[in-house]
Amino acid sequence: MLSETESNIADAFASQGQAHVLRHANTLTATAREALFAQLAQIDLELLARLIAGGGDEKVNFATLSPSPYIALGSDGANARALGEEILRAGKVAAFTVAGGQGTRLGWKGPKGTYPATVVTGKPLFRVFAEQITAAENRYASAMPWYIMTSPLNDDETRAYFRDNNWFGRNPADTFLFPQGTMPSITFDGKLMLETPSSLAVNPDGHGGAIRALHASGALEDMKARGIAHMSYFQVDNPLVRIADASFIGLHAGSTHSSGQMSSKMVAKRDADEKVGVFCESAGKTIVVEYSDMPAELTNAVDAQGKLRFNAGSIALHAIAVAFMDQLTQGDFALPFHRAKKKVPYWCDVQSKVHEPNESNATKFEAFVFDALALAAKSLVMEAARVEEFAPIKNASGADSPASSHQIQSNRNGGWLEQFGVKVPRRENGDVDARIEILAQTALEAVDLADASLPREIKAGEEIVL
Repeated sequence: MLSETESNIADAFASQGQAHVLRHANTLTATAREALFAQLAQIDLELLARLIAGGGDEKVNFATLSPSPYIALGSDGANARALGEEILRAGKVAAFTVAGGQGTRLGWKGPKGTYPATVVTGKPLFRVFAEQITAAENRYASAMPWYIMTSPLNDDETRAYFRDNNWFGRNPADTFLFPQGTMPSITFDGKLMLETPSSLAVNPDGHGGAIRALHASGALEDMKARGIAHMSYFQVDNPLVRIADASFIGLHAGSTHSSGQMSSKMVAKRDADEKVGVFCESAGKTIVVEYSDMPAELTNAVDAQGKLRFNAGSIALHAIAVAFMDQLTQGDFALPFHRAKKKVPYWCDVQSKVHEPNESNATKFEAFVFDALALAAKSLVMEAARVEEFAPIKNASGADSPASSHQIQSNRNGGWLEQFGVKVPRRENGDVDARIEILAQTALEAVDLADASLPREIKAGEEIVL
């Protein structure tokens, strides 16, 4: 016998043609049935109906699309840095890491943030970020709270990892972990799927889910209570991120090209085939178009000098105003959902077990945080040097792998040392022929090495930690 609340939920799902998700309700234990109805109660059926009907994705007018303007590398100016340093000293910046992924593609069992990332000591990504935040706190004599968005898949493991590592020597009160939300997966004919008789098949709602999760978790309120004005947003797979980049923060907060709501960094694409989103301008607004969505003629288009027209690659580094995030959480969720065909395990009544499909069988919905750029009054894009700030670890081998990241890390660190007269071995292709690691407490940028004790020369094949 269903309670009144359960009957109302059942009626609502039946009215949307989704009554099948309750086909096992009468056979479940009281606890399992309660869990199922609690999950169903969280589903936004109106939103789901719009998505099933084909709503969600915003269409780009490629005929009028143009490359996004950006502030070229090295032209940021001293005034922006001074303003950024003032904001950092005032304790108005928080670090925000999107860390919902598992290391499955890397063959790693556990949250991606626990993956060993540095070139010599193998420090995990979370420790790399924690040490950089601590070094920035020491430099600017102010706290920089750290907000970390996990996922339902790795939240418990991530919390345990931080506890087991004594919060990396930081004050636990200055680290705020919270899981992102989920969206139900649907079959290609628009039906919800069960993962078990008492639970829907769901997926994390994408890094754009950060907006809802920041609000729902209380993280935004915590930021406001601390006087935080801006977030330094980055994803967990990039060990070279500059979390406290004073020049970028200053440009974001004070440039006439920026509304101070949301700004981004880009790197020049390696080539047309690089799998990164591209900053573009559409109807006077900055947007990011995913590489998979760009028409080939635009992806490969070149200018009079033979350079890619659409060359501003997105590296998922943003400065975001707390007030802007707060604004976006008022009323309906503002960001569109994107759809992707994926393999989704589901409960098979015939087999009485979870079935693992061999090919795509369902649609997943995800929101992308960069879609918030179009909602800002003005959005600034700043060029960054790839070797200085972008060495992602995504794949087990090849591009964006541990090996490629280690090489970029050594190249950056070798370049820093060469600025101070250190002889660094290089291969014919220009790569540093040594494994060089520079700790955050030693230097956050090259200029910090001016007062450091440095070797005169590094030998080919040598491993060195400074």
